[in-house]
Amino acid sequence: MKLKQLEGLLGGLQQFSNPKVELEQYPTGPHIASRMLFTAENSYGDITDKVVADFGCGCSTLSAAASLLDAACVIGFDIDPQSLETAALNAEELEVEIDFVQCDITKLELKGQIVDTVVMNPPFGTRKKGADMEFLSAAMKLASQAVYSLHKTSTREHIKRAALRDFNAKSAEVICELRYDLPKLYKFHKRKEVDIAVDLWRFEP
Repeated sequence: MKLKQLEGLLGGLQQFSNPKVELEQYPTGPHIASRMLFTAENSYGDITDKVVADFGCGCSTLSAAASLLDAACVIGFDIDPQSLETAALNAEELEVEIDFVQCDITKLELKGQIVDTVVMNPPFGTRKKGADMEFLSAAMKLASQAVYSLHKTSTREHIKRAALRDFNAKSAEVICELRYDLPKLYKFHKRKEVDIAVDLWRFEP
């Protein structure tokens, strides 16, 4: 599948109707999601025919992208039941098969489930300090092949140090820097939208 086609299909997905600030729910736009998964597959072969888990899947944009790129199995994990309802509708609309699990990522224990690749757009940790690190820690424990994750560029050194020192990553590299358009979703947002620099990371457990 071509990148433009993938981005076009993801552009029609429903997003959060009532986003929860405490969960830092922001939609992963089709531009970022398509490039993230397309790169994971075309540069590293980490999606097609692999078991892919999407941590904090929200409305399933990353899960859907993995499924459209012919992952063998896709599992979306999220703590919020409303998001998972939307995610299931999106999967139905695209006619892709995704398994959804409602759970707290930080307490996740999977027995006998081999996951090759974890993809995620975790909370940046602005509302709950360290939330991004909790997601990364859980992902590094589960993935056998690779973890792809978005983090604010301003936290680059901290992320690299934590991945290599605390989570025993074999490698941690920034594949590219992207611009994240953060729409005005919450009352405390002053501007219509904010452009944030984010890094797309690839970690090897």
